[in-house]
Amino acid sequence: MISDGEVLRELLAEGVSPWLDGLCRSLLAPERLAALVREAGVRGATSNPRALAADMARGTAYRQQLSHLACRSVPLDTSVQALCAYDLRSACDELRPVFDSTGGRDGHVSMDLDPHLAHDARATVVAAVALNRAACRPNALVKIPATDEGITAVGDCLARGVGVHVTEIFSVRRYEQVVEAYFDGLERALTAGRDLAAISSLASVPVARLDAEIDARLRALAPEAEPRTAAVAVARLVYRLYEERLGSERWRILAAAHAHPQRLMWEVSTPGGPAPEVPYVAGLVAWGTVSAMSEATLEAVARECRLQGDTLTGEAESARGAVAGLERRGVSLEEVAKKLEADGVDRLVSSWRALRGAVEDRLRRPRG
Repeated sequence: MISDGEVLRELLAEGVSPWLDGLCRSLLAPERLAALVREAGVRGATSNPRALAADMARGTAYRQQLSHLACRSVPLDTSVQALCAYDLRSACDELRPVFDSTGGRDGHVSMDLDPHLAHDARATVVAAVALNRAACRPNALVKIPATDEGITAVGDCLARGVGVHVTEIFSVRRYEQVVEAYFDGLERALTAGRDLAAISSLASVPVARLDAEIDARLRALAPEAEPRTAAVAVARLVYRLYEERLGSERWRILAAAHAHPQRLMWEVSTPGGPAPEVPYVAGLVAWGTVSAMSEATLEAVARECRLQGDTLTGEAESARGAVAGLERRGVSLEEVAKKLEADGVDRLVSSWRALRGAVEDRLRRPRG
């Protein structure tokens, strides 16, 4: 558990909300998530199917519910949905005090849909509405990858009042499309008479995965290139676009109707990475953003991180220079983004397959 949360409290003072990345049932044990909220200042949580599968395989946290499902011969896919919905509801309840105390700006929990739907906008909307209804919590968010079809689904979900966490954003161009979908969805919700203050959204950039791909390409072209700098440049350009859109007349109309800004989240972990990504936390600081960290990274940040204030505001010009330098060296960021988007969906499909396999195995031997 976090022994000293001073750095994390400083992060909060800079306007960055620490989120727990990798929520699973064992982290919902009595007082465990509550302690992270209390001691580490955790302000939200996001789950993923691989974390759920790993937790199911190594522990007993899911045994009682799985036994209940097995005794009633509940189909596999329905069982997976029931397990996810239970985790989502429980975590939302734990974080409800944060949600209430921040006026709905924080305290959310996000959960994935079946990633096989990532290229089917209509099916994504149907599944998102179903998960939102099963959660029945105002601080629940549905995760939707930013594919072409996913962006269409994002706007449709928001128009129906379903909160969305948009994932797998790897370029400024794609983020601009996500913002457009957010504005469009809110405008349709407003026309339909919905309360915009009750609709929340996040847009997350997996900075560690972005750097890993760019660094691999740079090493092949220029072994002397400085590693782990490109993603911060992209993040700075994304943040600049965020500021520009919040200064638009279109946003002023939505804000007057009590809409919340769609917050930017930085995903600082590499799946299966060997070490916590502490430098990203200090290097991606700006007001109104979110830093998603594993429990191990939260602990490392509390122990090792040294903040240097706002590192994103006013840095767009230098970021453009850094991106132009990458292009001159032969690294196309659009090609990188397309590859990572496809890889991200494939990774989610693989993780979902692992989750289904773990559930299927436990349904066959519920007391094992």
